[in-house]
Amino acid sequence: MRPSKNEYYLNIAKEVASRSTCFRVKVGAVIVRDDQIVATGYAGASRKTKSCFDRGNCLRDQLKIPHGQRYEICRSVHAEQNAIINSARAGVSLLGGDMYMYIENSKGEKVDSFPCFICKKMIINAGLNRMICSTKEGKMKIFLVSNWVKEWQEKDILDDKHQYGKDQDRKD
Repeated sequence: MRPSKNEYYLNIAKEVASRSTCFRVKVGAVIVRDDQIVATGYAGASRKTKSCFDRGNCLRDQLKIPHGQRYEICRSVHAEQNAIINSARAGVSLLGGDMYMYIENSKGEKVDSFPCFICKKMIINAGLNRMICSTKEGKMKIFLVSNWVKEWQEKDILDDKHQYGKDQDRKD
């Protein structure tokens, strides 16, 4: 059976995630504009620097930092950020495009692929239209970026209902 366009692009995001160099999660992002892939990104260390795989450890795990917190000390650049950065490096506009994202944890289990607050702000400012996220149930959740803006105008950012990491509370 032929996959829908959303399934097709999410499957590509899953393949992109396989390149991740993060011990905690494998994350892949694909940006599509006018039904054409314009950029991809995965969770990984900054170009030409050592990743967690290279170092053999995760700094955030060593410090027992929960998912969804303290990203400033993470070695990796998020998949969404890398996709946006890669489009800028190629001189490609993202205005009106859609981002597809897939995440699985270190055990290979699907988790909700909702972007963190930092990435949501970048997605808004990049001018993307929709965010299509895989879920832990193997389905997809589609967000209109304009709805994030509207919600944050009416409420605080911390009232956001779909926060990355909520379904990954660690029991260390």
